[in-house]
Amino acid sequence: MKRIGFLSFGHWAPHPQSATRSASDVLLQSIDLAVAVEELGADGAYYRVHHFARQLASPFPMLAAIGARTSRIEIGTGVIDMRYENPLYTAEDAGAADLISGGRLQLGISRGSPEQVIEGYRLFGHAPGEGESDADMARRHTARFLEVLSGEGFAEPNPRPMFANPPGLLRIEPHSEGLRDRIWWGAGTRATAQWAAAEGMNLMSSTLVTEATGQAFDELQAEQIQVFRDAWAAAGHQREPRVSVSRSIFPLVTQQDVNYFGLEGRSRDQIGMIDGGRATFGKTYAAEPDVLVEQLAQDAAIEAADTILLAVPNQLGVDYCAHVVASVLDVARDLGWR
Repeated sequence: MKRIGFLSFGHWAPHPQSATRSASDVLLQSIDLAVAVEELGADGAYYRVHHFARQLASPFPMLAAIGARTSRIEIGTGVIDMRYENPLYTAEDAGAADLISGGRLQLGISRGSPEQVIEGYRLFGHAPGEGESDADMARRHTARFLEVLSGEGFAEPNPRPMFANPPGLLRIEPHSEGLRDRIWWGAGTRATAQWAAAEGMNLMSSTLVTEATGQAFDELQAEQIQVFRDAWAAAGHQREPRVSVSRSIFPLVTQQDVNYFGLEGRSRDQIGMIDGGRATFGKTYAAEPDVLVEQLAQDAAIEAADTILLAVPNQLGVDYCAHVVASVLDVARDLGWR
């Protein structure tokens, strides 16, 4: 069985052919799409986070709103860039959003992708320490974030507080029990997947891996997943981990589908450069449903994952994105995933 959700990049542009011409449009439509896919029977609504871009940047108000408007689906991010985050404030926001949703938050975090400005995290007041890289800083922020999510007290209370305190050291509030087990790390390499497992985070793997060995993308990603699972077992964690992979999947069932994505049927894996290193980018799946059934059944990474996040073209509007999700759900049933 596979959980199936969508992943929205939250693009908006003041263009007459865009269904999301403003930040208001994309925020409100993101909520509406989550409601729509819950009604379709899908399992999750996930959102990318990018700063200084015409995309979604501040996820927690929107996640809280989605939590209040829905009752069943998982809601999450893929991913929050921890270079930019104050770990304690992020824990407060995440705790509040999780409580509003009734414990449905699945929070994807990571070092983040290349951003719109040079070292934008410095403009947010964060800088790597002596001998630290920006990736090291992201892991340091992550370690502190995970620590305070445990719910253990660490802050010395004021002896004359405005309000009465419980006994002992104080913790971050609001605390949401169980959220610590629902944190995911967006890993680009086998090494970072191994680190995520050691830290007890679930694995989130996208449509690219920052490695290039000549292998097919799905095989390289499947190896990353196996490295993660082996490291998880070695760490001795008491729960089963979760693994998600992102995919661009477009069943061609209407003429509109063919017009938008028919040419993507020629898509192939690609080798490119990101952050100065070679990376492997996965292909787009676009074909008639029966062809997709055959193609997806051979994807080694999908086979190894429990959750599939569908990259949706949010600028085409809520109705079309919901149609894409519904079409993929039909394919998933034919594959025996549902």
